[in-house]
Amino acid sequence: MIIYKIFRTPEWAHLRSEGETRGAPVDINDGYVHFSTAAQVAETAAKHFASEDGLMLLAIDTDRLGDDLKWEKSRGDQLFPHLYRVMKLDDVLWAQPLPLKDGAHQFPAGFDEAAG
Repeated sequence: MIIYKIFRTPEWAHLRSEGETRGAPVDINDGYVHFSTAAQVAETAAKHFASEDGLMLLAIDTDRLGDDLKWEKSRGDQLFPHLYRVMKLDDVLWAQPLPLKDGAHQFPAGFDEAAG
């Protein structure tokens, strides 16, 4: 299964330069890296990154994360994927810009928000 992480430009740059990260400030505070499924990521972008430009959408295959990935209830009692280890650059399948246009984030061509 593919899950998604939204990073701001400095967070993405840190992962690329260091090869691993504990995540964004919210991840560090909570003690795990927050991810979203394809069905959840648009709402995550709207709720936590409203009006923010310069974002990157990262795709991660859950098979690469092993037992360190836990599914836990969060927003609206939905199960969200949480990673209880550092996130590694090798975990990332691809990364694409998540530009803001007319107040809405534009997901990459071919990305299906309803999948997953």
